[in-house]
Amino acid sequence: MAASPGRAVPGARQRARPPTKVRARDGTIRPFDAARIERAVELAAREVGAAEPALGAKIARAVVDDLASAFPGGLASVEDVQDAIERELMAADLADVARAYVVFRRRRAEVRESKRLLGVRDELKLGIAAVTVLKERYLRRDAHGRVSESTGEMMDRVAGHVAQAEEAYEPGSSTRWADAFARALRGLEFLPNSPTLMNAGTGLGLLSACVVLPVEDSLASLFSALRDAALVHQSGGGTGFSFSHVRPAGDRVASTGGRASGPVSFLKVFDVAAEVVRAGGRRRGASMAVLDVSHPDIVEFARAKLEGDALPSFNLSVAVHDRFMRAVAGNEVHRLVNPRTGRTVATVRAGELFQTLCEAAWASGDPGLVFIDRINRSNPLPSLGRIEATNPCGEVPLLPYESCNLASINLARLVVDGRVDWERLRAVAGLALRFLDDEIDVNGYPVPELGPAALASRKVGLGMMGLAELLAALEVPYDSEEALRLAGRVARTIAASARDASAALASQRGPFPLFAESRFARRGFPPLRNAQLTAVPPTGTVSLIAGTTAGIEPLFAVAYVRNVLGRHLVEVNPLFERVARRRGFYSESLVADIARTGRVGDDPRVPPRTRAAFVTALEIPPAWHLRMQAAVQRYTDAAVSKTVNLSADASVEDVRSIFLGAWRARLKGITVYRYGSKEGQVLTLVGDGDGAPVVRAAAEYAGGCAGRACEF
Repeated sequence: MAASPGRAVPGARQRARPPTKVRARDGTIRPFDAARIERAVELAAREVGAAEPALGAKIARAVVDDLASAFPGGLASVEDVQDAIERELMAADLADVARAYVVFRRRRAEVRESKRLLGVRDELKLGIAAVTVLKERYLRRDAHGRVSESTGEMMDRVAGHVAQAEEAYEPGSSTRWADAFARALRGLEFLPNSPTLMNAGTGLGLLSACVVLPVEDSLASLFSALRDAALVHQSGGGTGFSFSHVRPAGDRVASTGGRASGPVSFLKVFDVAAEVVRAGGRRRGASMAVLDVSHPDIVEFARAKLEGDALPSFNLSVAVHDRFMRAVAGNEVHRLVNPRTGRTVATVRAGELFQTLCEAAWASGDPGLVFIDRINRSNPLPSLGRIEATNPCGEVPLLPYESCNLASINLARLVVDGRVDWERLRAVAGLALRFLDDEIDVNGYPVPELGPAALASRKVGLGMMGLAELLAALEVPYDSEEALRLAGRVARTIAASARDASAALASQRGPFPLFAESRFARRGFPPLRNAQLTAVPPTGTVSLIAGTTAGIEPLFAVAYVRNVLGRHLVEVNPLFERVARRRGFYSESLVADIARTGRVGDDPRVPPRTRAAFVTALEIPPAWHLRMQAAVQRYTDAAVSKTVNLSADASVEDVRSIFLGAWRARLKGITVYRYGSKEGQVLTLVGDGDGAPVVRAAAEYAGGCAGRACEF
């Protein structure tokens, strides 16, 4: 007789049900997912060349049966599941696959142990280098100096603090927006600049990445700027200055009858002060010094960093005008003008002066060029004066006392099933723009003049990171027309989404107070909440935390060695490792070989399309660096931080071509860095003791450029 539905047949053996939930290592309970077992087995099988159809599913079924016997309908731990995978692989006579799985499992265990030794709870599953940096500089500590928050709690702290601004516009809404911000931050979909992560919800209230401080031609102004800079650096921010108004060396000082020492001498004073403040702070106080190309001390300024480790806290940029660049082409006469008197004190050949700038940049990475006329043609508030300086990495030209509030969208998180999730990109851009606008309201300003300047224009800089990883994930070579089109579309989408979000906020909260004086009002544009919306920072440490490539830079190295916790660890680009495992060409020996040069190169073990997708900075011709920067700049309100990395054998003429090409491409600034031209660069090719070369990264290396200060 047939059994009734839902009733067991007496004496029949019932199959035990597998666990429905799994206890993670942090104690949380999660649903049991057999698909994860399939993927893990398939990756291990591909790694040893033992992939076969349905192998993952076959082992997963065996593991489910194994667990069903041990934990019928109950709760298994992650370790229980992994032990079962090893047993079933060995039972299936797949020793090589089991070995690969064990090695991968051991590596993950080593990562967890390293984090335990660091004393950091990391529910976001960040890399070891990221956790190390967070522990040293970002995570809150208790009264005994011990880390007191996890990586996820840091994101919650930031989200909750910034969302407080919502109460002024819609009482009772801050919790909802704090949740929305926290989800995006925990998901690493976008991250704000470092001072926000460090200071939000703490006694140090500065959330801005950097500020521009005015420097006039008097001791009172110079030392007032020095005091203000110290306060900003103490809070973790960076500073930008124009020294163009300071009288040249040897000029008369009427009040004393003496002679002026010139801007470079004061630049040295500012640098020493930054180093002193750094000793008591959490990171280097990076700065940008700008000098007009017509200043009589321009040659001394351009050569200021040629000797050893001179001015370590400063990046240098020369403000060049269109008329100077046109004069360079014909080697016409260029006037040097005393800023105190406005009189011409000397004339030089523009081509010869330009050659001096190129030679200095070739030798040390400094100075870069700031195309000051191009910047001012984009100045949204020309009635307030002419922009003369930028933030430390050049992507945010600002008026005196204005600040840069930056956030970067993690493009690597927006690749789904081999395509860009454009809808999600627009949503993240809108949310990040709102976050930045809120940040202005809750920001704490260590210098009184900073607050009114920020609130008057409400400038923000929404940018991107992970462009190189996005391109590699789509198998689009960085140095290709397709990459330029895709990068331009990404930048255009972010700009349009940010503008829509700013217009919506303006309708709810009102436009920025100086809107009526802006170029937007004069051209009949609808009101905006923010005078400036987009900028592309180098990201540096922020991209290290996000686990992706820096800004719009290409990969500098696919694999390298980093010293962490006293051990030399090989770090491989996570996307490359995933691709290599998924396609079955991953091996420890391959990674070790790549770490010797940093490049995939012509290695026959790596498929050609993958080699092209993971091209590195020094393999890319300079023209492609410029074209990528121009493609993104076209849709960026402020500027784009980008370094053209050059090989050690690059010539001064190469630098000259890049500088001229950048001006012709209508960029707002340009920086070059020739490999090996700076002592103590953060990524180097060195001998590892037995003569075998390896690419070695300093503990603070965060991707992108290897020479200039770019951690902001």
